[in-house]
Amino acid sequence: MSNSSSIVDCIGNTPLIRLNRLSDECGSEILGKAEFMNPGGSVKDRAALGMVRAAEASGELKPGGTIVEGTAGNTGIGLALVGSALGYRSIIVMPNNQSRSKIDTLKAHGAEVRLIPPVPYRNPEHFVHTSGRIAAEMNSENPGSAFWANQFENLANREFHERTTGPEIWEQTEGRVDGFVCAVGTGGTLGGVGRALKAFNSDIKIALSDPGGSALNHYFSHGELKIEGTSITEGIGNSRITANLEGSPIDLSWQIPDSEAIPLVYSLIRDEGLVLGGSSGINVVGALRLAKELGPGHTIVTILCDSATRYMERLFNAEFLQSKGLELPDWYVPD
Repeated sequence: MSNSSSIVDCIGNTPLIRLNRLSDECGSEILGKAEFMNPGGSVKDRAALGMVRAAEASGELKPGGTIVEGTAGNTGIGLALVGSALGYRSIIVMPNNQSRSKIDTLKAHGAEVRLIPPVPYRNPEHFVHTSGRIAAEMNSENPGSAFWANQFENLANREFHERTTGPEIWEQTEGRVDGFVCAVGTGGTLGGVGRALKAFNSDIKIALSDPGGSALNHYFSHGELKIEGTSITEGIGNSRITANLEGSPIDLSWQIPDSEAIPLVYSLIRDEGLVLGGSSGINVVGALRLAKELGPGHTIVTILCDSATRYMERLFNAEFLQSKGLELPDWYVPD
C-alpha cells in the first residue's frame, strides 16, 4: 500500500463510475468522474491545488502567507484545505446570504470567513472584487504576504485540469472516450479537460451543459451573451466569458432545465447510490444529450462534482422546491 506525504497528494486520480441504468437505457457508456471523492469533497480541490502550486512557483505566495479569495462555494473549501496542509492562512470573502452550513464548513476547514452584502458583479463591492482589494491592501502593508487566487481569471485553474483531469480520463477509458460534457462556473474544468482530450484525439466532442440563469449556452449557440431561465443549482453558470473559458474547444451546447436535472439527482440516489448535488444532475443530463447526439455505442464522460449533503436546504426542502415548480421524490419522507 502506498502512502501519501500530505492530504494534497490525495487530490485527483478519482475513479470513473459507470452510471448503470442510464448507460443500459441509452446504449452508450455514461461515465462519471467521481470528483466528490477528493478530500475537500469536490472538483474544486483541483483548481485550489493548481492555483496554489502555481503561486508558490512564481513567488506570488510565500512561506507563511495568506490565500485570499471571493467565493460562495467549494473553491473556498478547497483553498482552505490546501492552505492548511501547506502552511498558509486563508481568508474567504462571501455574500452574507449564504447558508449557515456553508459558512460553518469553511470555518471548520480553517478559513477566516468575511461576510459582506450581496451585490451584482458589476458593483465594485461584489465579494470577488472585495477579495482582490483585501489581498492588495495586505500586500501594500507587507509585500508578498497575500495571494489573491482569482479563480475565474487565473489560468492555473484551467492548466491543472489540462495536466491532470483530462489525461486521467484518457487513461481510464484507454483512449476510448468519444465525448466529454460538463457545466461551467469558472471554465477551468471544461476548458482544461477539453484542451487535453482534443490534444489526444481531435474527434472527441466537447460539450457545455448549462443551467438556467446562465448566459453561456446562448453565447455558444448564437454568439451573444444572454441570460435565460433560472436554476436552483449553485456554483455553475456565468454571464461572461472568463479567461479560463476563453478559446475553449466547445463543439456543442445545451441549456438544461431544473425540471430534468433535479429528478435525475434523485434517480441517481435510488438507482446508483450516488448522493450528488444539482450541478451533477445538470452534467449527467448533458451526458445523455451528448449520447443521443452521437448515437448508441459511444463513451461519454462527465463530472460528478460534489455531494447533495451540501445542499440539503434546497434539494430536500419541500416548500422551497414547490416554490420553484419542483417536487421531492416520492420515496423521501420529510420530518
